[in-house]
Amino acid sequence: MRFDELNPKRVFKYFEEICHIPHGSGDMKRIADYCEAFAMARGLKYHRDGANNIIIYKSASKGYENADPIILQGHLDMVCQKNDDITKDFLTEGIEPYIDGDFVRAKGTTLGADNGIAVSMILAILESNEYEHPAIEAVFTTDEETGMYGAASLDYSLLSAKRMINLDAEEDDTVTVSCAGGSNFNIKIPLTREKRTGDYVNVTLKGLIGGHSGVEIHKGRINSNVLAGRFLNELIQKSDASLVNISGGDKANAITRSTSLSFCVEDIDGFNAIATDILDSIKMAISDREPQLIMRLKPAVTVFLSR
Repeated sequence: MRFDELNPKRVFKYFEEICHIPHGSGDMKRIADYCEAFAMARGLKYHRDGANNIIIYKSASKGYENADPIILQGHLDMVCQKNDDITKDFLTEGIEPYIDGDFVRAKGTTLGADNGIAVSMILAILESNEYEHPAIEAVFTTDEETGMYGAASLDYSLLSAKRMINLDAEEDDTVTVSCAGGSNFNIKIPLTREKRTGDYVNVTLKGLIGGHSGVEIHKGRINSNVLAGRFLNELIQKSDASLVNISGGDKANAITRSTSLSFCVEDIDGFNAIATDILDSIKMAISDREPQLIMRLKPAVTVFLSR
């Protein structure tokens, strides 16, 4: 099946086009250009600000001129995540969507349906003359995924509507009244540094399912940073290895799938045996919750040594 065979046709037409435009958080110019060109081509009044937020206005249909206007809102950015074996550069390459039965998926990356499908739906409504509606103020904000920074910088004096329909949800046939908030935290942990001599060892945990921290936090998917903490807790009881570096995850709202730890060790063979035993125990304990770890990427979840 092709995208032009999916319904609603115009919605999926716009969604496919949006997928091919790089639009990760912090990289909004091209998708804003796309929305601006859409408005210009249809003679619709619009406003674009310095944060690349776009507001597109459409007049009320006949008979609804005196009805209260409505805001339709979605966000332009997506969370860019990819499988470990994917080399895609999100700054220069778009998403590669494909149809898999009843689902639309992306090849090796996040799809960006959050919130590309909402943008597509709103564009289809703005384009159509089929529906009766009050005046529409279509608001497309930027950098929602990293802290709603686009919405924070929006000039609300440009809007007259008092009611808004936000199309950033995951369930069909569901209307949610009100909204949830979010918080960002920066934590600084004091460290004691010392000089050590020995072998440099890198331990990599990867291949977890991951997901969206808001939508899939209840599904029991494991954060690789949490696994790394478990690994460290056991390791320090059995080994004299010194931690050099730990790094995992690149998105605050994504369940981390890959974490790397570096150590300085005196007995590399002994460390290898201890670390492998701990990792095998961890893999066995989570196999029911993270089947991909075992079935697909088990060789990658091991100890990599370099001198």
